[in-house]
Amino acid sequence: MSTAPTVLFVCVRNSGKSQMAAGLMRRAGSGQVVALSAGTDPGTKLNALSVAALAEVGVDIGGEHPKPVDPLLLHAVDLVVVLGREADLDIAPGVRVRRCDTDEPSRRGIEGIEGMRLVRDDIAARVRGLLTELATPSV
Repeated sequence: MSTAPTVLFVCVRNSGKSQMAAGLMRRAGSGQVVALSAGTDPGTKLNALSVAALAEVGVDIGGEHPKPVDPLLLHAVDLVVVLGREADLDIAPGVRVRRCDTDEPSRRGIEGIEGMRLVRDDIAARVRGLLTELATPSV
C-alpha cells in the first residue's frame, strides 16, 4: 500500500491547466506524490498548446484525456487543488482544498505558445512549492 499523498488538480475543461499540473507533479514528485486531474466541465481533447509546452520541458501528457470530477474521488485524495478563476467546485466539509489563481497571459495580450509557456512556468512553480509542502511532516 502506498503512503504517497494523492493530489487532484481540477480546472474547468481538464484539457490544459489541471493536466499540466498533474504532469508536472508526476515528474517533480518522482513517485513521492500521486497526481490526478479532472475538470468541472471536461472538454473532448487536450489543449495542443499545453501538450507542446510541457513537451518542451520533457513532460509527456499526450496519452491523457479530459475526465470529469468524480465526487467519490474528492473524499479519497489528500488535497484538491483548483486551478484558475473559472472552476466552480462544490466541496464537502472535510475535503482539503487549495485554490490557485493561475497566470492568465491572454489578459495581457500574450497568446499562443508564448502564453502557454508562462502558464506552464507559473504552474510549475506552484507544483514545486506544493511538493515541498507535502514533503514536510505536519506537527
